[in-house]
Amino acid sequence: MIVAAVPRLSRLVEEVWRPLALLFAWDVAVTVGYFVLPFHAPSLPLTLFGSALALFLGFRSNSAYQRWWEGRVLWGAMINASRNLSRQLRNFLNIAEAHDLRRRIVLRQLAYVNALRCQLRRQPVDDEVLHFLSKGEAEPALIRANIANGLLDGTGRRIDDARRHGWIDTILQSRLEATLVDIANAQGGMERLKNTPLPTQYRFVPIFFTHLLCLLLPVGLVETLGIATPLGSTVAGLMFLAVLRIGDDLVDPFSNTVHDVPLSAMCRTIEIDLLQSLGEEAPPALLPVRGILW
Repeated sequence: MIVAAVPRLSRLVEEVWRPLALLFAWDVAVTVGYFVLPFHAPSLPLTLFGSALALFLGFRSNSAYQRWWEGRVLWGAMINASRNLSRQLRNFLNIAEAHDLRRRIVLRQLAYVNALRCQLRRQPVDDEVLHFLSKGEAEPALIRANIANGLLDGTGRRIDDARRHGWIDTILQSRLEATLVDIANAQGGMERLKNTPLPTQYRFVPIFFTHLLCLLLPVGLVETLGIATPLGSTVAGLMFLAVLRIGDDLVDPFSNTVHDVPLSAMCRTIEIDLLQSLGEEAPPALLPVRGILW
């Protein structure tokens, strides 16, 4: 996620120079053709076309941002649920015999959120899980198709172990299970966002008509702007291309790009809070790198 107050000029150039160069070359070609070859530029209702396209692009960008924001809200719920789980374990399993079990459940939660982060970003999971759990502890989950869900299932079994040992009763077990349900619901929402793209119409139609408008802009403006057509048409077209790109950047909040939700930083926040709840040393919070928080 870009957290710098002002985007870096180099990043802006990197993202827009290709379409900008193509658009400018086309504008120059139309302008040269108008002055060299005797053709009459047709009068095009560009204002009508542009207004309709702007409304469509705005609606698409809003839909993409809603997906991005929902992803951020779901991870906020994951942070809160993880804190709640740690606090409940501290209060419910407050006897010496249960200290080791409480610590193992907290470490499982840390392994879980990092595994979920990797799954959403399509990254390898095993090393992240084994950073918090032993191989024997993690192996039943690592062989599952959904590793994060396997870790959560294992947490539920350990809570049931606490009940069978008489460390908690069924009422406290139900309360802990309710927290696990909140965690599972948040995971399901994240997987829905990741696995359900915008409909094809939302992707194809805006791209087609934006490119079509960029092709028509210099033809409709050349008689009015004359030699300044490449500049005016390129700037106008760039605004539409930028809005189109914004929608593409936000549509997947877990794509591991500079525009996605900062999953690594939020997993580190959970790690700090949960380790400190155990009274153990926690790593420092992740800081932005060149204006980017990952």
